[in-house]
Amino acid sequence: MIQSIDYYAVAPLLILALTAGLVLLLDAFLPHRPYVRRALGGVTLAGVTGALAVVVSQAMRTGGPLKTFCVPDGLLGPSGGAGGGTALLTAPPVAGQVAAAPCSFVVDDFTLIFTGLALAAGIVVVLLSAAELASGDIPVGEWYFLLLCMLAGAVALPASRDLIMLLVALELVSLPVFALTALKRYDGRSSEAAVKLFLVSVVSTAVMLFGVSLLYGTTGTVYLDRIAQTLREGVPPSIAGLGPGQGVAGVHSSSLEISHDLPVVVTAAVVLVLAGFAFKIAAVPFHAWAGDVYQGAPIPVAALLSVISKAAGFAGLILILVIALGSQAATWVPLIAIIAALTMTVGNLLAMRQRHAVRLLAWSSVAQSGYILAPLGVRNDEAMSASIAYLVFYAAMNIGAFAVVMLVSRRSARNELDDYRGLVFQNPAAGLALAFFLICLAGLPPGLAGLFAKIVVFREIVDGGGGWLAVVMAVNTVIGLYYYVAWAVRIFTPAPVTTGGVTAMTAGAGGSRTGWVPAGVAIALAAIIAVAFSIAPQIVLDLLPAAFITPG
Repeated sequence: MIQSIDYYAVAPLLILALTAGLVLLLDAFLPHRPYVRRALGGVTLAGVTGALAVVVSQAMRTGGPLKTFCVPDGLLGPSGGAGGGTALLTAPPVAGQVAAAPCSFVVDDFTLIFTGLALAAGIVVVLLSAAELASGDIPVGEWYFLLLCMLAGAVALPASRDLIMLLVALELVSLPVFALTALKRYDGRSSEAAVKLFLVSVVSTAVMLFGVSLLYGTTGTVYLDRIAQTLREGVPPSIAGLGPGQGVAGVHSSSLEISHDLPVVVTAAVVLVLAGFAFKIAAVPFHAWAGDVYQGAPIPVAALLSVISKAAGFAGLILILVIALGSQAATWVPLIAIIAALTMTVGNLLAMRQRHAVRLLAWSSVAQSGYILAPLGVRNDEAMSASIAYLVFYAAMNIGAFAVVMLVSRRSARNELDDYRGLVFQNPAAGLALAFFLICLAGLPPGLAGLFAKIVVFREIVDGGGGWLAVVMAVNTVIGLYYYVAWAVRIFTPAPVTTGGVTAMTAGAGGSRTGWVPAGVAIALAAIIAVAFSIAPQIVLDLLPAAFITPG
């Protein structure tokens, strides 16, 4: 064996994988009883919590980033060498300096932020899953196994530093969601949502693979930092200075030589990769699947699509744009600015027309993707920090809203906005929590978390010279106020007893206590985090450096 493995670096991934295997074994050999269902949920929750604890310990350690699955020193060519760094995103070596050994798995600040976000949201999704599985209509073991596999992919993706591992991790995030969506047997809407999600994901993967193949073909390497170096200098690092038959492990070593006469191929690769990720994050014009899939999927699946899957998509997009394609910013910056403007506008306009709670959150999530993308559409060194800050704020608010919708859906099958009339009078905790989450998403006091998130993004857009994009964002923020406030007003509006909505709902009536308690805990956790972010937004802002180190 020529590669050493840092098991501490991959510990969260291993914990999730081992927990998934344990859940599958327990489900196979234990009898199908209600206590087994609760036990499997407890094992899953313990595994996700343990992985998060390891991530916290990694964040508290001192020193540089953790690296593993690196090219061994004995296989490094003349341009290789030992090296390290403490940058948020590992930048490629500057010409004239000794190049660091390329690694496939890096745990740095960027990785820790996205991994912590995915696992914290995963805890809430596991609690919502316990509420969803209380009825016994869904196979429990398969559900938790697929959920843990999806979380493993979300943990691996931000640490990926080569194209192969990045694509494998992205598919590990995507593939289990198809099955999770379809596990609600004999539900035509869930089956339809699963088929639509499958077709969209297959198309997006094919488009992205085409773009990735072009990147590999033009640069001769799969490592993101070496791709950046090649695109900047024009000659693959493995070829420059080497004779026939020589090469570096992990890098194509044929007689291929790259010149600056291939801008069309590189531009096509950038556009295809960007289009593939646009499907994953439901950005316009690749957004049409969101409404039907969110509404047809079980609510915990809609929540993980809205937060965990979206965060993984943005992590992969930022990695490729910042590390690998930084020298091609002139191509992708204006494209992202246009996509961001279209995404926030179309998402808000579609959300205004919705009367179904989950569909409204689906199109709202599309609009929020536009806000997250917006800082990437300007030339500003701090743009990445603004996007990540907004994503963290958004995750806490949005998953909390889904948690309350999950609670209400157990009493109202329609789950329309009118079913939320008088919610604060029948269930004050749930009503106040949902109102607070909606106000946060709108960016109004006392929901200061959403306000700070929008201010951070708006400031970076203006500082980066994107005046027209800032105007579009300001207009869309006003549009978003309409449907968020309209929904919040319904919560405080008394409703007649005969409406059949949530007015008949009590804290535990008509359902299993097992279903209500986990959903209530999930709401409480999300509310605590959202309130903490509103009171002290520096909790998030201090995690991010003043600027990203951008290659090129």
